[in-house]
Amino acid sequence: FNIFISFFSKRSKVFINLFGSLYNLFKNLHKIQKTRLREKIENNLDQLNLSRQLVTIYKELNIKLSLQELSVSEPNYKELTQLFQELGFSSLISEYLKKPQGIKKKYNYILEEKSLCNLISQIKKAKSVSLDTETDSPFPTQARLVGMSFAIKPGKAFYLPLRHDYPNAPKQIPKEKAFRLLEEILTDSRIKKIGQNIKYDYIVLKREGISLQGIDLDTMVISYLLEPNWGKHNLNKLALTYLQVRTIPYHDIVGKGNNAVTMNAVDIKQVAPYACQDADVALQLSSMLWPNLQEKKLDTLYKKIELPLIEVLADMEIAGVRIDSEALIKLSTELQEELNRLKKKIYSFSCGEFNINSPQQLAHILFNKLKLPPSRRTKITKGYSTGFDVLQELSKDFPIAKHILEYRQLAKLKSTYADSLPLLINPETGRIHTSYNQTVAATGRLSSSDPNLQNIPVRGEWGQRFRQAFIPAPDHLFLSADYSQIELRVLAHLSKDPVLIETFLHDRDIHQETADQVFGSSAALFKEEQRRRAKIINFSIVYGASAFSLAKELGTSNSEAQKFIDLYYENFPLVKEFLEKIVNETREKGFSETLFGRKRQVPELKHKDKSAQQAGRRIALNTPIQGTAADLIKKAMIDIWHEIKKHNLKSKMILQVHDELVFEVPKEECEEIEALVKERMENVFPLKVPLKVHLEWGINWAEAK
Repeated sequence: FNIFISFFSKRSKVFINLFGSLYNLFKNLHKIQKTRLREKIENNLDQLNLSRQLVTIYKELNIKLSLQELSVSEPNYKELTQLFQELGFSSLISEYLKKPQGIKKKYNYILEEKSLCNLISQIKKAKSVSLDTETDSPFPTQARLVGMSFAIKPGKAFYLPLRHDYPNAPKQIPKEKAFRLLEEILTDSRIKKIGQNIKYDYIVLKREGISLQGIDLDTMVISYLLEPNWGKHNLNKLALTYLQVRTIPYHDIVGKGNNAVTMNAVDIKQVAPYACQDADVALQLSSMLWPNLQEKKLDTLYKKIELPLIEVLADMEIAGVRIDSEALIKLSTELQEELNRLKKKIYSFSCGEFNINSPQQLAHILFNKLKLPPSRRTKITKGYSTGFDVLQELSKDFPIAKHILEYRQLAKLKSTYADSLPLLINPETGRIHTSYNQTVAATGRLSSSDPNLQNIPVRGEWGQRFRQAFIPAPDHLFLSADYSQIELRVLAHLSKDPVLIETFLHDRDIHQETADQVFGSSAALFKEEQRRRAKIINFSIVYGASAFSLAKELGTSNSEAQKFIDLYYENFPLVKEFLEKIVNETREKGFSETLFGRKRQVPELKHKDKSAQQAGRRIALNTPIQGTAADLIKKAMIDIWHEIKKHNLKSKMILQVHDELVFEVPKEECEEIEALVKERMENVFPLKVPLKVHLEWGINWAEAK
């Protein structure tokens, strides 16, 4: 449409001179001799009419407003910011939102030991401090500390430069001396520490030999608990939303692209306001957000789970995981050979070569050349979709679609893991250090990035080969501890369904139990097939799936899938009651809640659109089940971490993948760690049914799974 408007605007004068008006243009389209030009107008008549309506000024309106009411007044910045965010107007926030007069700022930098000692005295007296680290890398396990900022009172902050080394940089306090002075307050748990994403600062300081103690308020984590649907909780967003303040952009300090430099190369006078503002804004935010957290009764969840988890995740990131890079390089070669083989197969069906990675070329081959039945068109290009769902449906009848799916899967494995992981090995440690994201998934689950180790496949030959490349340190073993059917056990506890509870109390196979309840003694299905279908039904119920979704999973009709759901609810009536109660309560309260009090807003339930309502229903059902499971494993991680510290063990928790924890264990600690992990995970919280953990040892991750 934009391209069309650009095209039309260049010729508008000619058209108006020729025809006088849009109406006459529409009546005389046949007089336009250029076919392409005429077709372009014909295809965009609706847009032209809409554009005319948009620019038409209506004078005869009965407006019952005085001039005074129409005068421009100072906006409510908080409400305006929230509205812009809801509508996705990010650029309007940064470009047009005026910054109101706030607290008067006094930011200074410290170059003398006497000034640093004076600051330390103030921090001791205040018994709390907001802090932030400036480094030369966004990745904390590689970052070198360049400076630190501290704020004790709103509007007053100090920057301590430590490693600025640009030409003619002023003399700074030697970092060894500065660390000796700072260690007293940084390691004192009685002095409360405030920050934004304080896990980053913890890791950076740990690399400098300082163990940050007394972590109290992390504004990023608090914001996440208050607004789990936001997705991002960066400092600028929080400052705009709650303080109506625009923070200094990072790229304004270090530059962009080829002109970018690291923080140590930037003038101290330029860095100081940026660094001080970060600490100051975090301090101001903390005083606003904490009362909100208490008001919404989320403070216990924060103090008991999310706050102690910060240090646990930081230590896991610092520990990292060892990989066999030679095995991955070999795997990359084998994957390329398999991709070449699949290419030949695909080309044999298409009767010629083409770029398999190009959706446009692939769509042309499948739907124009081979005449396969097309599904839907894409929203942007309006071409036929070649997405996963489309190809999966086609693969039932057309082998080429099956081969393309396999090709895409292997190509992703090769680029994402086989080729990339060896490049991500930290040269200092020889290990890979992922980042665990505590404030992303709205359900409360953790996610992993840089690299994402939670998406490494479990099943299949290639998945096993990749996991074999994850290896422990010499004289160590991997211990994998995996919760068994934790979400179904949570469902049994929350629903109080006697059949579910009885099944878990007697350690019976829940999927076979469901199969027996739903299918009975049907001879139409083999026992294995009954169990497979029952497993799909069990988890579909947990995730609030519709009959349509279940039918796709089972490969049956919608009516048959609905019959299975009805049979399930007949045999587990309290599950149905519980799920209906959850949806009704969520619609009434506006949020769904976990066993530990984690809340997720579900505005979709009150949406006029039925598909949005269905999505809201799934969220409402999923939150108390998956969210509670996430809370349980987080609590187990905290408990195990404390026990390892308490007993001075050398074992380390190194990976978390949803319901699984992986430990790197010295051989002499195997027996003690196995007992400790099993006891803590299975007794993490008293439920009406027992929690069960599956434990496996191995010389690599595949063997331990």
